[in-house]
Amino acid sequence: MSPKLERIADPRTPQKEELFFLPLGGTGEIGMNLNLYGHAGKWLMVDLGVAFGEHDLPGIEVVMPDPDFIVERADDLVGLVLTHGHEDHLGAVPYLWKYLRCPIYATPFTAALLRRKLADDRVDDPPEIIEIPLSSRFTLGPFDIELVTLTHSIPEPNALIIRTSCGTVVHTGDWKLDPDPLVGEDYDDQRLREIAKEGVLAMVCDSTNALDPGRAGSEVDVREALEKVVGRMKNRVAVACFASNVARLETVMRVAEAQGRRVALVGRSMHRIVAAARDAGYLTDIPPLLDVRDIGYLPREEVLLLCTGSQGEPRAALWRIANDDHPEVTLAPGDAVLFSSRVIPGNEKSIQALYNLLAQRGIEIVTAGEEDPIHVSGHPCREELIDMYQWVKPKVAIPVHGETRHLHAHAELARRCQVPETVIGSNGAMIQLAPGPARIVDNVHAGRLAVDGKVLRPVGSPVLRHRRRMVYNGSVAVAVVVDRAGGLLVEPRFAAQGLYDAEEEPEVEVAAAQAIESALHKLSRHERRQDGILQEALRVAVRRALQRELGKKPIVEVQLIRLD
Repeated sequence: MSPKLERIADPRTPQKEELFFLPLGGTGEIGMNLNLYGHAGKWLMVDLGVAFGEHDLPGIEVVMPDPDFIVERADDLVGLVLTHGHEDHLGAVPYLWKYLRCPIYATPFTAALLRRKLADDRVDDPPEIIEIPLSSRFTLGPFDIELVTLTHSIPEPNALIIRTSCGTVVHTGDWKLDPDPLVGEDYDDQRLREIAKEGVLAMVCDSTNALDPGRAGSEVDVREALEKVVGRMKNRVAVACFASNVARLETVMRVAEAQGRRVALVGRSMHRIVAAARDAGYLTDIPPLLDVRDIGYLPREEVLLLCTGSQGEPRAALWRIANDDHPEVTLAPGDAVLFSSRVIPGNEKSIQALYNLLAQRGIEIVTAGEEDPIHVSGHPCREELIDMYQWVKPKVAIPVHGETRHLHAHAELARRCQVPETVIGSNGAMIQLAPGPARIVDNVHAGRLAVDGKVLRPVGSPVLRHRRRMVYNGSVAVAVVVDRAGGLLVEPRFAAQGLYDAEEEPEVEVAAAQAIESALHKLSRHERRQDGILQEALRVAVRRALQRELGKKPIVEVQLIRLD
């Protein structure tokens, strides 16, 4: 368990003898990672990602950490280093870089992917991305940074070895131990062992699968399973997976080739990832891809579709196909959809809705399981975590990239691995790694921002609060015309949205009108002459009347018109 909060003098400005770790996103949750390291008056940022909007944020598809803390200190930000190319690690760059204006460092594939993303999003004044080779070492201010290659569900995942005068931190990023990743380099456990001999102060480590025993499994196993599943299919097949999993894309393409099928990409991110992979030297020898507009010219048994939308995203390709409103792709009874992906927590309802849409149309659904292991996780299970701690041997373990239960399970495992100190933090918890024992010394603002159309809003903003209330309770606007003394001149007029049917339920407006008259009578002559007082009294009266009639607490807006 982490110790109680201790405050030190001005902990937000790191001194030469101090080293801080500060997560602003991705700790206590899975997604939207933003991590800061503070030392000798400077800050280093590691990753800048997004997450999906949830059902409690209507109209919001993307959320991200609020970088307010580091924006205020942007002059002291030496750079942003991206560990890999997943959206929850780089997806916020197009939205937030203009507030940071710092250099961005990434390996070739991640850099290629980010450049294409910035171009697709038409970002004005895009940042310069400094491309760094795999296994390289470079210096940013007081931070000496080395990349160590690991394996994950995307090419070029890197652990960062962050050396400072106060000690060395291993920041793992996302990882697993895949003995045969198929695409990209193997993990470099030898280099991790060598770094351990130098002495490692702390390891900040992925916790996603800290509750899961054993090992995550290999892409080789997925390829074998997909060969069997696709081999038994008689009609058109669609495979839904994360577009960023280049090894999975290559696997599907090889499986299709072996089964005499042509592959077509469906979904913008699929095309973006394949282009970025080729820019970085991957997927250079795959069979030619089929233009999605040409699939109708081939027999159904000769077509395989690689689709976005494995998480049930309403705007993704697979959802449109399931709804039969995709402009170029259709699935018919007897066709099959293979979900080669995991369910991200929070997406369960949307995925089940997608399954039901497909089932209603007679389309076979295959998901990953013991019978058909067509997916493996990209994150370490418990045996892999044990291996990592045996190699690195840190003095301090700091679990990140997981919900609270994952962090606690990870911390307990670290203690069993004889790690002397563990600190369970949260977004906004400033952890002092040096000097002295690791401990939380301050808590800073760590909110969330929502992409609302073209505007970034705090998740707790009045606009989003009102929208949420409107979704669940409806709204009504009331026009009230009074004379100079506050007497009612005409019957109030109502305009309700999502609350009641005026023609079918006339009694609702009758009750609200009566409540207005009653409220007017209860006010003094002086109060009726005060627009603010009168308007608020009528708003409350209408809201209470609607609550009595409908059991709802809608948003009520009173438009007061006073005539001489």
